[in-house]
Amino acid sequence: QVQPVESGGGLVQAGGSLRLSCAASRRTFSSNAMGWFRQAPGKEREFVAAASYGGGSTYYTESVKGRFTISRDNAKNTVYLQMNSLKPEDTAVYYCNEATRFAGNWYAINDYWGQGTQVTVSA
Repeated sequence: QVQPVESGGGLVQAGGSLRLSCAASRRTFSSNAMGWFRQAPGKEREFVAAASYGGGSTYYTESVKGRFTISRDNAKNTVYLQMNSLKPEDTAVYYCNEATRFAGNWYAINDYWGQGTQVTVSA
């Protein structure tokens, strides 16, 4: 099991932007969708966005639609999350993982996670 490595988080004011990156193993990028998930203090981890293997199809949780953009570079085994117009409620630790959709909901495929990257948005 090779854990993904997330980076790019930080402290920003509301309305600001950040670009997260996740470097994963070549096996991880072999055929599955890749997703971003986040966990805020005291809350369960939740789905944020996913991109199909080819990147042609993307999916977002309602609260980030129009503000976040997921993309992936399979040659670099890296998935990105461009976050614009950030809000205090986006504050969380962000993680990436292989993702699959079932009954309309997105789930992480692997039960192991990277260390995540902290995003803090001040009001």
